Amino acid sequence: MPVTHFTLYGRSYCHLCDDMLEALQSLSGEYPFTVDIIDVDSDEALVAQFDELVPVLFGRRGDGEAVQICHYFLDESKTRAFLSAARSA
Repeated sequence: MPVTHFTLYGRSYCHLCDDMLEALQSLSGEYPFTVDIIDVDSDEALVAQFDELVPVLFGRRGDGEAVQICHYFLDESKTRAFLSAARSA
């Protein structure tokens, strides 16, 4: 079974980012996954891409392509669907 990996693009002073991470981590008891947190302010290209959208959550299964799942708030149904598809792959 491929490992599911999430990348959360956010900011250190962003309460929405903290909320999304907390909501995502609440699913870790049901689904195995890893999470990297990237501070968009550390890279001008990331600021240009994600500035007004943070937090932005991407998911990737194994070595597959990363796909954007949601931004601003965790879309729990999309996230669960992504995790369930990874489980059955």
